[in-house]
Amino acid sequence: MTRIRFVSDGGMLLNESEAMVGDNLLDVARLADVPLHWRCGQGTCGTCKVRVAGMAMPQRPGRKERNVLLRAGAIDAALAAQDEWNEPAPWRLACHLAVEEGQDWTVSCPDY
Repeated sequence: MTRIRFVSDGGMLLNESEAMVGDNLLDVARLADVPLHWRCGQGTCGTCKVRVAGMAMPQRPGRKERNVLLRAGAIDAALAAQDEWNEPAPWRLACHLAVEEGQDWTVSCPDY
């Protein structure tokens, strides 16, 4: 099990949950009643963007996720062009993330 701490941009704890390896992060947030906005759940709208600390490095977001984050203004073109990211907590789409084994995650949810 991996411990997931959901916090607001301001650092307020929203929820602390345990998740199984492979669980979708958006589903974990929804089941925990975390106020994370989302529309499509398919990775095309970009509303479920979060910052995740504790993920294994390097991160390898897919082309679709990088394009959606670029279109949403969450990342720049240089980062979107990279296949591997070594940033400690870049913007990611919760609907594209499967919980990993190992380190606990701290997920920063945007304040809307």
